[in-house]
Amino acid sequence: MTYTFRLALGRKVGKSLVEPDRVGVAQAALEKAKARKVQLLLAMDNIVATPVETGQLNKKGRPIVEWRNPRVNDSPDIPDAEEGMDIGPKTVRTFIEIIPRAKTILWNGPMGVFEDKRFAEGTFAVARAVADATQKGAQSIVGGGDSVKALNLTGRTGQVTFVSTGGGASLEFLEGKVLPGVAALTDQ
Repeated sequence: MTYTFRLALGRKVGKSLVEPDRVGVAQAALEKAKARKVQLLLAMDNIVATPVETGQLNKKGRPIVEWRNPRVNDSPDIPDAEEGMDIGPKTVRTFIEIIPRAKTILWNGPMGVFEDKRFAEGTFAVARAVADATQKGAQSIVGGGDSVKALNLTGRTGQVTFVSTGGGASLEFLEGKVLPGVAALTDQ
């Protein structure tokens, strides 16, 4: 998601995962936050790597990619040949300083490709900070299968208020949309 916001800000995102069709939504969110004087935090640095196709396919028939030469990128732009893989150390420090001040935390989505230990620290640091803040009184909702998996890997799942593997569904529920499964239960 962060790279779509970067694209909305006119920045270069290299080979990072983006949703070009959502740039308008990101721009609207940035404008709304500015108008309401809400601080919208985006990564100020990140870990980038160069994706290299191996010529092999995975079990699903997709190309297997190796990420080479991981490094910290302090620039607001990502070089054309590189891909954003995780938040960087400055962003980690900022996030773990801000999270403990929150009374309510909604975490939906990892900070990077945490399945690869080279790109896991951002996600695991956020998971620990959310759990610690919850233990000090914050209410926390962690939504999405990847976020839950990352939380499980830190051993802190039992230290948050609520966990849902349905990330998109969690967001829709919080948005006020009626979810068919929930509606069926409340009709009983």
